[in-house]
Amino acid sequence: MLFSTLSRILKKLPAKKVHAHCDGPCGVYDPASARVSAEAVLSMTKKLLALSPEGNDPASLAAYNNTFSRFVAIKEEQAQETKKELLILWTDYFKPEHLSAYPDLHDTFWKAAKLCSACKVNIDQSKAEQLMESVEKIHNMFWKSKGRNDSWVTAS
Repeated sequence: MLFSTLSRILKKLPAKKVHAHCDGPCGVYDPASARVSAEAVLSMTKKLLALSPEGNDPASLAAYNNTFSRFVAIKEEQAQETKKELLILWTDYFKPEHLSAYPDLHDTFWKAAKLCSACKVNIDQSKAEQLMESVEKIHNMFWKSKGRNDSWVTAS
């Protein structure tokens, strides 16, 4: 009853036509969040490769396994977060008209997303470094598309 009454009222109200290039017309995009997440992937990968048990006793092995598991969980979570942030830029910010300026835009994002997946399932420093390089390329394309030349700065 209430639903049908509200539906009738809403149908009679005029609705303005709106346009947005994304799901929410906020206009706030920045590849920095992808950079921070990708940097965490690289950091965790380096830490995992450097990690080794301090002894063979049960306490040392338990401490090693705990730290190893935590580093892997962080690496995988941050790789997924990097992918999410990149996909938002790719699908919500960049428009068809950007393709003329960046003909490799789709290939760049696709390869970066694939690197995120590779970093999740492997402990491979070269893949993590390639991910950082891809995010830097996307950073440069993004800021150039806005008519700016913001510097690439990393935390480490």
